[in-house]
Amino acid sequence: MHFTPQSKQQRECLPRHTAIIMDGNGRWAAERGWPRIAGHHAGSEAVRRTVEAAPDCGIDVLTLYAFSSDNWKRPREETDALMVLLTEHLQSETERCVRQGVRMSLIGRRDRLPDHVLDAAEVAERATSSGERLRLRLAVDYSARDAIVSAAKAMNGGGRECFARMIGEDVDLLIRTGGERRLSDFLLWECAYAELVFTTRMWPEFEASDLAAAVEEFQSRQRRFGDVEPAVGQSLIRHIDQNGAGTFSDVRGDRWLR
Repeated sequence: MHFTPQSKQQRECLPRHTAIIMDGNGRWAAERGWPRIAGHHAGSEAVRRTVEAAPDCGIDVLTLYAFSSDNWKRPREETDALMVLLTEHLQSETERCVRQGVRMSLIGRRDRLPDHVLDAAEVAERATSSGERLRLRLAVDYSARDAIVSAAKAMNGGGRECFARMIGEDVDLLIRTGGERRLSDFLLWECAYAELVFTTRMWPEFEASDLAAAVEEFQSRQRRFGDVEPAVGQSLIRHIDQNGAGTFSDVRGDRWLR
C-alpha cells in the first residue's frame, strides 16, 4: 500500500521516527484457542508487513518493541520460544532487508540474550549496514528507565542536548496495538513530545492500512511543542489588551484558559 500525502503541509508533516508497541499477540491466540506462541508467530508476519509499508508512509526510522526487560518475568517456556522466534526472524528477514534497503539494529541489553540471538543479530546488523531506505530498530531486553540511568552514569559533563544524543532521537509517532493505553517503559525520554495513537486491533491483525491510518491521524494533529499557533497567540494578546489580567478566552474555540 502506498501512502500519498495530499497537501504540501501533509508532505512536510510526516512521522519520520515512528515507534510501535506490538501488543496483543497472546490475547489474539487465546481468542482462537491457540497457544500464545502461535500469536507471536502471527505477529512476526505483521512485523514484515509494517516494515515493508513504513517507507511509503514517510517513515525513516521504525522502532519496534519486541521484548521488554520485564518480559523475562514470563514463564521460561515462553521466553525461550520467543528467543528462538527472534533468531529465526532475524535470519529469515536479513536478505529481504538487504534487498529493500532496510538497516537493522538491536537496542537494549545484550548481556542476557542467548548466543544464538546475538549471533543472528550481529549477522543481520553487518549485512544490512548500508541500508538507507529505512532504519529498523528492534528493542530487545529493553527498558527505557535502564537506558536513562545508563546514559546518566555515562555522562561526563554536558547538558540536556548531550544527554539526548546519548539516549536517541525523538519519536514523532508512537502506536500501541491491543487496546492498552500506556507506554510500558518504552522510549520514555524520546516520547516526550510524541503523538500517541492507540488502537484496539491486535498486533497480528495490524495491516499496512492501519499504519497509514495512524500516519493520517498524526497529520491531523497540531504539534506545538509548548508554543502556540501565531493566530491563537495573537487572539489571546488582543483579549489580554481588552480585558486586562486574569482569566481570558481563546476566541477560536470558546475555551477558557487559566
